Amino acid sequence: MSNKEDILKKYRANVRERFDMPSLDDLKAITYSDPLMQFVNMSETVGGKVVEVKDGQDINQLIRELYPEAQEIASNLPEITIATRNPDTVGRARDLNGTDVGVVRGLFGVAENGCIWIPQQTKEKGVCFISENLVILLPKSQIVNNMHEAYRRIEFDTTYDGYGTFISGPSKTADIAQVLVMGAQAARSATILLMPE
Repeated sequence: MSNKEDILKKYRANVRERFDMPSLDDLKAITYSDPLMQFVNMSETVGGKVVEVKDGQDINQLIRELYPEAQEIASNLPEITIATRNPDTVGRARDLNGTDVGVVRGLFGVAENGCIWIPQQTKEKGVCFISENLVILLPKSQIVNNMHEAYRRIEFDTTYDGYGTFISGPSKTADIAQVLVMGAQAARSATILLMPE
């Protein structure tokens, strides 16, 4: 018997009372009177920037105004005509190195924590993490209250690897000396463009 099995056997021998797993339907998850406003507040709290796109507004021009210094813009979205790189046509993920702005589409946002569900919609998912700045297009009507609602909505597209991720604001860490560092493992900034319907 391994050390692990021995330890688990001792734990099991000392269980005095057992309980059934609770039904997830019984959980009272947090809800908000205005999920969109809560989502915007949480996104800004975690370091993101939220811009509401007006009906008919040119998002390419808006991205240029938000990132005027950007030379390399990566996206496979058909409406992003200013893209200089396409994550579907690069040979390897590292070919996206040096991307100033990556533009991706989020399916829905979570008011509780400012997360956005981004399924893999490109050959190279690295665009979400290697870009210096990340722009996420998000329909403003697609905001759920909490992670319980979010997990019920997740579907994986098998076109690529069946991968998806939640992203909330820019990459950040305060592991060392409790000093907040932005862009430690991924994008230094995250801008959410709330798209009209």
